[in-house]
Amino acid sequence: MELKATSLGKRLAQHPYDRAAILNAGIKVAGDRHEYLIPFNQLLAIECKRGLVWGEMEFQLADKKVVRLHGTEWSETQRFYHLLNDRWNRWSAEMSEVAAGVLSEQLELIAARTEETKWLTKDRLQGLQQQLQQAFIALPIPTSRLSEFENCRELWQQCQSWLTDIEGRRAQHNQRYTEIMLEQYATFFAQVETSPLNPAQARAVVNGERSLLVLAGAGSGKTSVLVARAGWLLARGEATADQILLLAFGRKAAQEMDERISQRLHTEEMTARTFHALALHIIAQGSKKVPALSELENDTSARLALLTDAWRQQCSEKKAQAKGWRQWLEEEMAWDVPEGNFWEDAGLQRRIGPRLDRWIGLMRMHGGAQAEMIADAPEEVRALFSKRIKLMAPLLKAWKAKLKEENAVDFSGLIHQAVNVLEKGRFISPWKHILVDEFQDISPQRAALLAALRKQNSQTTLFAVGDDWQAIYRFSGAQLSLTTAFQDYFGEGDVCALDTTYRFNSRIGDVANRFIQQNPQQLAKPLNSLNAGDKNAVTLLAQDQLEALLDKLSGYAKPEERILVLARYHHGRPAVLEKAATRWPKLQLDFMTVHASKGQQADYVIIVGLKEGLDGFPAPARESVMEQALLPQEEAFPDAEERRLLYVALTRARHRVWLLFDKQEPSRFVETLKLLNVPVARKP
Repeated sequence: MELKATSLGKRLAQHPYDRAAILNAGIKVAGDRHEYLIPFNQLLAIECKRGLVWGEMEFQLADKKVVRLHGTEWSETQRFYHLLNDRWNRWSAEMSEVAAGVLSEQLELIAARTEETKWLTKDRLQGLQQQLQQAFIALPIPTSRLSEFENCRELWQQCQSWLTDIEGRRAQHNQRYTEIMLEQYATFFAQVETSPLNPAQARAVVNGERSLLVLAGAGSGKTSVLVARAGWLLARGEATADQILLLAFGRKAAQEMDERISQRLHTEEMTARTFHALALHIIAQGSKKVPALSELENDTSARLALLTDAWRQQCSEKKAQAKGWRQWLEEEMAWDVPEGNFWEDAGLQRRIGPRLDRWIGLMRMHGGAQAEMIADAPEEVRALFSKRIKLMAPLLKAWKAKLKEENAVDFSGLIHQAVNVLEKGRFISPWKHILVDEFQDISPQRAALLAALRKQNSQTTLFAVGDDWQAIYRFSGAQLSLTTAFQDYFGEGDVCALDTTYRFNSRIGDVANRFIQQNPQQLAKPLNSLNAGDKNAVTLLAQDQLEALLDKLSGYAKPEERILVLARYHHGRPAVLEKAATRWPKLQLDFMTVHASKGQQADYVIIVGLKEGLDGFPAPARESVMEQALLPQEEAFPDAEERRLLYVALTRARHRVWLLFDKQEPSRFVETLKLLNVPVARKP
């Protein structure tokens, strides 16, 4: 059927189109000079309107485009409209069945990717939106019309939600999955540790992201979570014992984890390793030869003797080198260097030995050639660092010669060799799951080892447990940004937090948490305490009140209650402790540095030495250009690491903390603590 404008209507309308014809599955609108074909699959709506004299047809298309036909006789317009609308509706109903089939097929494909009993990772959804968009392009009717059809409406809404809010849908799925797992394994979570896991701990255990950082604040049960994660993987059948790699930073921590696994999981098949033990295993398997670890690593005096002898020889044989060393020690280190053959001075040798040992350690940790080290140094220190590296070169050469003589490797060499073995494919990782303790202490070198392991199998999960608030080992190469910018380094994943501490009361927690979070670069997280604690749970006290405090503690502290005295340095040990065994024989008193106290806990903690100056707390920066060039870059926030160190000290205590300050030169931390409403007591 065709609809035409009347002669008068055509003249008065002055419109490019004056007739329309119904096609098999579309409409043709034409005029003397123009013709427009509108397939039904592009048509959104048809309207029939009556003007003062004539009829009007309006065809709505995508992008708000409208094609109109004017000046037609009204009764003819009505007849044409009903015929066209009937044919378009019949075609639409038929096509809606096809569209419903396409949408159903897409939802089935999504369902296959999103099994209820599997965690939904971002990579499992990769390409999903593109797949949906391609399917929508192939639909026989415009997507804007799909909600008109009962057989398409709900299917379309479901597909749309995956297209427009894929992260929301993924979160919903993973929330359902988590609830199912917590219910299904409720008995496991209640019994895997001596106390049932709390909800935050259990949720961390079942989180299935490929890269997961679990922020475990002080006393929040990180070891429980690591042990439970390993046990849950076994219970679920997601891995066998030999497919789980547990990593700790020290031998003692690895042994403690082994004991917990043996006690709680009742298996000897899974053991925790240090990074160095892991590297040794990889090299041995990849080269069929077990490398010997240099005796230098466990013999400090031998290391110092080797490096000091090489330094003396260098200075005595080359005047230019001796001049360079004198300049370094006097100008940069501000040391008093004797006149003449200063390298023969016994006092200077004792003083420089530990420095040489540290600097060689940093160079070995970097692992690159001199040119690489210089290129990697910050631009502002690069020129000076280049001079220092040239002075250190003979010492590094002596170190390498000693290793060759022993036919051995050092700790840094172990990691570098292991990465090399992995990159060359001489060892294929058997581990599907890597669990790392104290992740905030990771260095770029160790991170490279993890990356090399995961590169061999993109499905390997990394379950990292740590606390950026307790990152206090930059001096040994730890790079905090590997934790605070976790996903930038280890791929898209998730960060979750353990929200309950079982160690200290809420007063200690409130002071410590507010103190550490004054640095905006620290990751924000909740850390709630089970016990309230009173306002005096954290107290500032003058340093000269230590004896009086210990006298008072001797009156009410129980023999089994531990008292920990902490200082910034070993030489900060108070002299009064020398007579503690006889003066306060019933007190269980221990002294250690704050660094050494990491992982410890006590009923009462006394922090001494809060003063300004060279031996103060916070400690002044004393880095040479070697540290500035070879260690991870310092943070911009003032005293960032020293602040974390005080946080560690505060959070060792269960019941009370006393912070003892120098009245003449109080630490700047004292004023900060006062602003946090920490009371100052005149006496204990």
